[in-house]
Amino acid sequence: MRVAVTGTPGTGKTTATDLLETDLDVIHLNEVITSEEFSTDIDEERGSLVADMDALAEWLDGREDVIVESHLAHNFGADRVVVLRAHPDTVVSRLRGRGDSDAKARENAGSTEPPRALTRKARENAESEALDVILSEAVHHHGTENVYEIDTTDRDPGDVAAEIAAVVAGEREPSAGTVSYVDWL
Repeated sequence: MRVAVTGTPGTGKTTATDLLETDLDVIHLNEVITSEEFSTDIDEERGSLVADMDALAEWLDGREDVIVESHLAHNFGADRVVVLRAHPDTVVSRLRGRGDSDAKARENAGSTEPPRALTRKARENAESEALDVILSEAVHHHGTENVYEIDTTDRDPGDVAAEIAAVVAGEREPSAGTVSYVDWL
């Protein structure tokens, strides 16, 4: 079995999968991209690596009984896809909490937080979350019958990990399209 845990940056993927109690090995794709040098470029504007998706696909080929965690995980073969979701303001807050600087930004992106500038990266991630971008991609690649949406807003990471474990164990029904933040826009 291969389970993908995906979602917009800031939704809690790494935190939840680090707490997950399972017999499956957890693969953090962002670590693999760095350690195996599976990048094709650096996106200077966003301060991030551009992943070599073909190299990642080849590296993942044949790896079974794993949980693949990354905002890119839904782009690869999986039996089940867990899409973690969070309110866009929560995404922004979490990204700020891990060092996403306000100083680089030019505009607010409509956040209900006190007016502070957002970095382009934080703004794009919040908008992506509001527009269901990763959920839509996951459903496109894997079908609604294989996608499980989990809202992590104001949730304890241990509870989120338990919900992921329920998906892995087959104890939870698919649930694509149950979370919406489009009103945030």
